Amino acid sequence: MIRAILHVDMDAFYASVEQRDNPELAGKPVIVGWPGGRGVVAAASYAVRKFGVRSAMPMGQALRLCPHAICIPPRMQQYREVSRVVFGVFHEITPLVQGLSLDEAYLDVTDSQALLGEPAVIARRIKDDVRKRTGLTASVGVATNKLVAKIASDLDKPDGLTLVPQSRIRQVLDPLSVRRLPGLGRKLGERVEAAGLRTLGELRVATEAVLWPLFGRDSARMRERAAGVDDRPVQPDLEEKSLSAEDTFAQDLADPRRLEAQLCRLADLACERLRGRGLMAGRVGVKIRRHDFATFTRQRAIAPPTHEERTLRNVARELLSRWLGEHSGAKLRLLGVVLTDLSPASQLGLFEAGRQPRPAGEGTRDSARDPRLDSALDEVRARFGRDALRRGNTID
Repeated sequence: MIRAILHVDMDAFYASVEQRDNPELAGKPVIVGWPGGRGVVAAASYAVRKFGVRSAMPMGQALRLCPHAICIPPRMQQYREVSRVVFGVFHEITPLVQGLSLDEAYLDVTDSQALLGEPAVIARRIKDDVRKRTGLTASVGVATNKLVAKIASDLDKPDGLTLVPQSRIRQVLDPLSVRRLPGLGRKLGERVEAAGLRTLGELRVATEAVLWPLFGRDSARMRERAAGVDDRPVQPDLEEKSLSAEDTFAQDLADPRRLEAQLCRLADLACERLRGRGLMAGRVGVKIRRHDFATFTRQRAIAPPTHEERTLRNVARELLSRWLGEHSGAKLRLLGVVLTDLSPASQLGLFEAGRQPRPAGEGTRDSARDPRLDSALDEVRARFGRDALRRGNTID
């Protein structure tokens, strides 16, 4: 049976959620992102994209292009909740779901056809179910491999459905700009165009003499990608290797007390994500970027692994404190907390609830802290939003 691969991409996801939750924003130029000199665009509504605003663009540049844009701070907890509903729709269709982000996934529906019909029928069902359950639209690309499906999903946005059967791959891909090729990148795309290769068709038939200066050893692979050749399988439930939370400050920070409060906030967020995925961490790291962009990392193992916020936060605080002691007066533009050595969370036994994980090599000690506090905090935030409760040590 010929493979049937879908790439589903929610349309302007963060911005669409904001417009759904506040109907007064419908049709208006909405930018989701933190304002300020170092802010970047997390999402842009289709109304603001007409002015050239795109995701990952510096906020200052976006507001110069569209001064009357409406800027809204991100609500990641809300986006994650909507994403869970969307992925629930996907998993009703097939277990072969490979999530790429909160709003994007590959689905292998090859074996689903016997029960649910042709790939186009399945794609329409997904679009309809997503709209009914979330009020949002999705664009779907249908093809025989992941690469072509991803390109196809972007050809008729928003609310699009594009089918590219094997027999029409060259017909569809050849006229497209080389910039449509996933992973090419802006700078490399400019070099490829400067070499006279403006379409995927031209890239597909280019000689080695033209391609080698651009791609080196990857020349043959890039020619195949331009031809729509891709044998990668959809890989469901990819193992998560790390979880992190980081923030770039609007102004450089040097005050150790403010830096500690920011670090505690990030540790709280990272731990919430960890528990939400049913995982524990066996190693804690901090990411530190100075005002001059020099970047440092420090990490430490803990045993046994845990998802308890206080333990992970205290290790992160110690790592930051030691670094600040070695770099007195340093001004920081970014801090991050990184949790690695992840493993599935297990239910604590009756006599283990009071055991406090410690940094590796330091042994253990008893603690009266009730681990149910973290669970209660997660439940309140899930119902009333992340800002409903804040830990005192996260306030600077």
